[in-house]
Amino acid sequence: MGRVVVDVMPKPEILDPQGKAVASALPRLGFHGFTGVRQGKRFELEVEGPVTDEVLEQVRKAAETLLSNPVIEDVVRVGPADEHDGAPA
Repeated sequence: MGRVVVDVMPKPEILDPQGKAVASALPRLGFHGFTGVRQGKRFELEVEGPVTDEVLEQVRKAAETLLSNPVIEDVVRVGPADEHDGAPA
């Protein structure tokens, strides 16, 4: 069984009130040096069998159709979970 991760973010021109709230809270909590925050969504999809190019293409289509609102959001990343999990947090 494989896992695919999809990251969705608001389009740059769309206001992000949750990101603004986090950005304004950071300095109050002692975290400095951040100039902005955008909040997005992460989906983890389990698939039968290995994660192939065909599976990734199917997930991309699902992400553009169901997991995101194409009017206000961009699908910014689709890939096997191990590629995402290996990145520093």
